[in-house]
Amino acid sequence: MKQVVLVVLLVVFLFSFKNENIIKHRNISKVEIETLVEDSTLDVRALEIIKAEFTGPIYLTSKGVLGIIMPNVLYRHVDSLKNKTIYNHTVNLSTDSLQLNFRALAVTKKNGFGITIGNPALLYSLDADLEKNKIVYQENHDNVFYDSLEFWNEEEGIAIGDSIDGCLSVIITRDSGFTWTKLSCDQLPKGTENEGAFAASDTNIAIVGDNTWVATTAGRVYYSPDKGKTWEVFDTPIVKEKDTEGIYSIDFYDALNGYAIGGDYTKADDNAANKIKTTDGGKTWQLVAQNQNPGYRSCVQYMPNREGKELVAIGFKGIDYSNDAGETWKHLSDDGFYTIRFLNDSIAYAAGAGRISKLLFKE
Repeated sequence: MKQVVLVVLLVVFLFSFKNENIIKHRNISKVEIETLVEDSTLDVRALEIIKAEFTGPIYLTSKGVLGIIMPNVLYRHVDSLKNKTIYNHTVNLSTDSLQLNFRALAVTKKNGFGITIGNPALLYSLDADLEKNKIVYQENHDNVFYDSLEFWNEEEGIAIGDSIDGCLSVIITRDSGFTWTKLSCDQLPKGTENEGAFAASDTNIAIVGDNTWVATTAGRVYYSPDKGKTWEVFDTPIVKEKDTEGIYSIDFYDALNGYAIGGDYTKADDNAANKIKTTDGGKTWQLVAQNQNPGYRSCVQYMPNREGKELVAIGFKGIDYSNDAGETWKHLSDDGFYTIRFLNDSIAYAAGAGRISKLLFKE
């Protein structure tokens, strides 16, 4: 009898433990938007979240400004900030002779890095102190244009850019960003004519563990299983006939499940063949939500810890949400942004033209 009771208790315990780890199905119905920084001249496509001494967004602008939004509790001794809840610390890296346009940003626990578009391409090691910012990589070429930047870990990172001499531009660091090396074309798949990436949201690169996916204007996905040492490339059915069409943003929830979005920003309401997903690690891609909204969006991100079911797509035409792995979508807001990063499964930061905001997603 005692043995039977023990078995029953064990089953109840295991069932209860299992239930505690089951993620409850959600259906987000609204998003609350709190504006943190507002400036008509602001243009931000490079945004990340710092998780160190404090938690908050860091960003780079098209005019060469580095910004860090910090809780005002850190500066409550400053009289001019007493009535503000946040403090936006900015550092202008541009000079009279050097006007910088940043579209890509990555942060590690120790440092931040940003790379400019155009010629010359300048990759900066970033610091809140203006004098400590320094260039760690420079590339001069008429066609140089870097679009996105990410790190695998504290030591290894990657930046990708438009094609030069027949292949994508790929630079890699293995020493925490102190030095960067460009891959030669014989180390990469052959590019298509004028193949590049869209510098719209700094989400052309997706990383899960050692796996890396890069999305291009040609509607192709480059894949590396070993942190950029070897590469192969896969075609997708996304719309890509015009220069303004292709994949604008890609994200992976795990090593198998990924999603990409794009379209044509000049015809932002068109919703044919602009959303694709994979369940086999990017080897094959299928069109989803065909001829359904949303149309063009510049950024798509999985909501963390939601088993790959919930995604948010964002662009200058608004914010959209899916809770069925991107098969169907719900329009949440007409508020326009370029890019978004999630702090957790309900809170995110978004940036775009004229503002940076905190977003709270609610059922």
